[in-house]
Amino acid sequence: MSSRQSKASLADMAAQVTIHNLSKRFANLVALNGLNASIHGGRLTGLVGPDGAGKTTLMRMLAGLMAPSSGSLRVAGHDPAVAAEAVHRVTGYMPQRFGLYEDLSVDENLRLYASLRGLDKQEAEALFPRLQHFTGLKPFAKRLTGRLSGGMKQKLGLACALLARPKVLLLDEPSVGVDPVSRRELWAMVQEMAGEGMAVVWATAYLDEAERCDEVLLLKAGELIYSGAPGKLTAQLQGRSYLVSHLAGDRREFLTQALDSKAVRDGVIQGGSVRLVLAAEAGPSAIEPLVQAARGRIAATPPRFEDAFIDLLGGNPSGRSAIAEQMAPLPKTEAVLVECRQLSKRFGAFTATDRISFAVRQGEIFGLLGPNGAGKSTTFRMLCGLLKPSAGRAEVAGVALRGSGSQAKLMLGYMAQKFSLYGSISVRQNLELFSGVYGLQGRLRRRRMAEMVEVFHLREFLDESPEQLPLGHKQRMALACALMHRPRVLFLDEPTSGVDPITRREFWTHITGLVGKGVTVLVTTHFMDEAEYCDRVALVNRARLIALDSPDALKARVARTDRPEPSMEDAFVELVLAQGGGEGGSQEAAA
Repeated sequence: MSSRQSKASLADMAAQVTIHNLSKRFANLVALNGLNASIHGGRLTGLVGPDGAGKTTLMRMLAGLMAPSSGSLRVAGHDPAVAAEAVHRVTGYMPQRFGLYEDLSVDENLRLYASLRGLDKQEAEALFPRLQHFTGLKPFAKRLTGRLSGGMKQKLGLACALLARPKVLLLDEPSVGVDPVSRRELWAMVQEMAGEGMAVVWATAYLDEAERCDEVLLLKAGELIYSGAPGKLTAQLQGRSYLVSHLAGDRREFLTQALDSKAVRDGVIQGGSVRLVLAAEAGPSAIEPLVQAARGRIAATPPRFEDAFIDLLGGNPSGRSAIAEQMAPLPKTEAVLVECRQLSKRFGAFTATDRISFAVRQGEIFGLLGPNGAGKSTTFRMLCGLLKPSAGRAEVAGVALRGSGSQAKLMLGYMAQKFSLYGSISVRQNLELFSGVYGLQGRLRRRRMAEMVEVFHLREFLDESPEQLPLGHKQRMALACALMHRPRVLFLDEPTSGVDPITRREFWTHITGLVGKGVTVLVTTHFMDEAEYCDRVALVNRARLIALDSPDALKARVARTDRPEPSMEDAFVELVLAQGGGEGGSQEAAA
């Protein structure tokens, strides 16, 4: 029994949720099919699976917001189908898009949710200070919610969900869009609650979070395909995970070739190396010729839960980008394609970016990382010509954005952090609109649109509103609109936020394929395993550039005797905290 579980009483450890043969159908769609599971008090249960697996449907049923089509479900002794109000009293539910009121202050949101929960004034007044202290919200009690950073909004959402003092806490991807520092803080809070006997269900797209859970429920196409400790599933991959290092050639090309092999189930870039998961029947000898051709070194490495997750779901779908393979290579140069010199942006008295300088060469993947509110998206928008700098200079492909923005925009593609397509028109009309904006006409326009529809699997959604698409298809469509005109430079602002690991691999297959054709990519992300794909990473905190180097070099900076091989997340957290932490800058932005 873990130290956390040992704090909970035996009564708490009893099953707080029991699921028996549970199914949910929507017309011809089977969202859940015959689920059987138990969720216990004093434990943290991870809910994982690809997009469309049924995770959110299950969460809504556990919260008493949706009735099953068949089967039975009990939450803290109550049947949600017949006692929804009783279930509401014993559960705290934080949906993916938590309904905070951005024009109310932190304190006013808490009071509103306390009223909705039916708490009397005396009870609420006693509870508010504890929740504000627990979540770190006390200094921001009077601040408008709309002016909080993403991490602080999630903490406020958690505080509102805890007003019920629930026996069962349901968190539907609470850490999406949250930087690694804030994510660790959220995780510590939730672990503490589980240690007090609460049953916590944490749906997540971050598989390192799932790996730290006590139990995991893994869904695929509405069915439960694994239930148990994450370590037990990970152990099944023992002897199948390898790290290929010291590659003489392009590590991205090596990964593409490796994924073409039937001996390889999955592969990702890990800094200057490539991490591979081999098929159950294969051994390292099956890829030895490929490793030798690249003059690399291969060594066994401990498996991760993500390795087991991808393997159980059928492996990495493909190592080649259909978009990239249809593109002619751009002429190779040593030219700087993107440059900012002493770039600054002020909003009134607040400085969002402060004298940022870097240069990105053709064919480079350049990562811009930092905590929520650090200035990453502001820098992106200035480099795309969407924001006018207060000071400094920005150039794309040798064209100064100040005074020549329209010329530069035709050379770049931009995928915004928040879904930015038009919800009032169909998918087809969005594709037509963006192709026209980028100057495509006639037969070329029709051909490029057809390519995007085929590659990104959009045909069945052409007449629907983008707002009705599943998240993964929304992101595919946004990427399609950014790529249609074959840009020389691609700006991706958190392109995979909230999507599942398989969809993330699909995106990075396209990105690495495009880079192989000479496209230059700038990307922001809170997934630190994605930062490993970058050639160099610029780390921004409190509006300033605090580090600029390769992922391996940044990790080496925080290595120590008891942790000789730190992760990229370790590097991010330590470097940011050494510069005064992450949330402060964004909070000052809100002042």
